[in-house]
Amino acid sequence: MNESGALDGTGLLVARIQASDGNSSLQLSSQLPVFAINPWDVMLCISGTIITCENAIVVAIIFYTPNLRTPMFVLIGSLATADLLAGVGLILNFVFQYVIQSETISLITVGFLVASFTASVSSLLAITVDRYLSLYNALTYYSEKTVLCIHLMLIVTWGVSLCLGLLPVLGWNCLDDYSSCSIVRPLTKSNLTLLSASFFLVFIIMLHLYIKICKIVCRHAHQIALQQHFLTASHYVATKKGVSTLAIILGTFGASWLPFAIYCVVGDIDYPSVYTYATLLPATYNSMINPIIYAYRNQEIQRAMWVLFCGCFQSKVSFRSRSPSDV
Repeated sequence: MNESGALDGTGLLVARIQASDGNSSLQLSSQLPVFAINPWDVMLCISGTIITCENAIVVAIIFYTPNLRTPMFVLIGSLATADLLAGVGLILNFVFQYVIQSETISLITVGFLVASFTASVSSLLAITVDRYLSLYNALTYYSEKTVLCIHLMLIVTWGVSLCLGLLPVLGWNCLDDYSSCSIVRPLTKSNLTLLSASFFLVFIIMLHLYIKICKIVCRHAHQIALQQHFLTASHYVATKKGVSTLAIILGTFGASWLPFAIYCVVGDIDYPSVYTYATLLPATYNSMINPIIYAYRNQEIQRAMWVLFCGCFQSKVSFRSRSPSDV
């Protein structure tokens, strides 16, 4: 007995098999109420809850802290907002899956999730571009031109994400043609292929930029050491730390999303749904890790968190405002 590999409803509802008279007949969860809760759906809901809580704190801190208005924090805020929406989408998917079963709601929810995760990945690319510009054009980074560039990246990021999220709602879905469904129903195979191809393009660009960033960091560290007429141990430590941080950032992103993106291309609707869940769940973990990598490690945000949760916080420690190039 094989389960369907397509995720129904919001793109995450699983087609179930109902045995009748010794034969297996496919019954979609949208046709009959099913009260058995899929453990995979529970894990996705838990993941969404953690993602929502983590990123809600980051969004609140950046929104209510006037000092966090530099381009770097604006991009981090964009990333946290996208991940926050993705977490909310995962929670709503679980609720609608087991409470309200409607094709209209399914299309809206899957479009919401597509837009949110697309904005998350695009915001990561924007942060990478910002880090590269802060190193490549260090002298002119804090100019109005940089601010304009950041705003343009945000407009493109959210504009493209919104358009991709609206595609299933506007008709690019497989509700009327089951044979065209992808492993994530109601997205069509062509729609999911487009999303996967977009991810691969973003990943390649990020890889290229981080390699350039790594070269610049190593060159700057070497030049500083030469100015001191000798290579100190701190030179190697600083260089190694910078390269390690870049490797962790890119490695986490790739390990989270690559399995699902690859399976979206090679997978088929008739494959067991466990494969889809097993690759999708780690992808959601990226939105869980993002605030730790990009926000909670930042000293300005750490200080703002102390002020937020302990209003009487007083410290004599000087917190240095970090630039995007502080990797």
